[in-house]
Amino acid sequence: MTLDLVLDRRSPVPLYYQLSQELERAISAGELKPGDRIETEVEISERYGLSRPTVRQAIQELVNKGLLVRRRGVGTQVVHAQLRRPVELTSLYDDLTRAKHEPRTTVLKLARQRAKPVVAESLNIDEGAEVLYLERVRFDGAQPLALMHNWLPGDLIDTTIEELESAGLYELLRRSGVQMRIANQRIGARGASTAEARLLKVKSGAPLLTMERITFDDTGRAIEYATHSYRADSYSFETTLVER
Repeated sequence: MTLDLVLDRRSPVPLYYQLSQELERAISAGELKPGDRIETEVEISERYGLSRPTVRQAIQELVNKGLLVRRRGVGTQVVHAQLRRPVELTSLYDDLTRAKHEPRTTVLKLARQRAKPVVAESLNIDEGAEVLYLERVRFDGAQPLALMHNWLPGDLIDTTIEELESAGLYELLRRSGVQMRIANQRIGARGASTAEARLLKVKSGAPLLTMERITFDDTGRAIEYATHSYRADSYSFETTLVER
């Protein structure tokens, strides 16, 4: 696919990085869609007057981010656009749907168990009280995107694997009359464990974004304790900062 990309040769920003950013912008804007093939290194080099090593480095940047893939005999194709999630009280399922992606879920575990100390403290319940535990892998189309662990008070909701695989948890809570109001959230990063790497289809030790959240309803009751891990090559958080 041919695009008109803007490069500034007077800028101190390296040309390979400018090219990489322009291609990433086109992917995010939907100008390049999953499955689209981009021009070859030779074609891009000739069209923009760049050296092949410069073009190769720009493309490799996006291959490393998981946005492009090289296939022998096919060329370089767009895999997907990175999901940029605003830091709001929304679910990943809602965000994927809003971004016109294709959310899919595999439920690994749905069980009632006794609250361990960290869960009890987070939900402000007695240690050993009954909680509903969910473990799921969220996919964006065919690609695994996040591994999600959630604990809910035992009396909050009754649900099934079928419901959790067809809708987001927050949507199911809303249907049950739960009004989520506010959440405390911590965002971090670490390397993938062997188990996480297997489920998310990344290398062991690959970078993951992490999120720990305690959600409260409109009465001030803690209704969810969650720990999620996201593929850093496919996911990011966005926020707006205002000077005080």
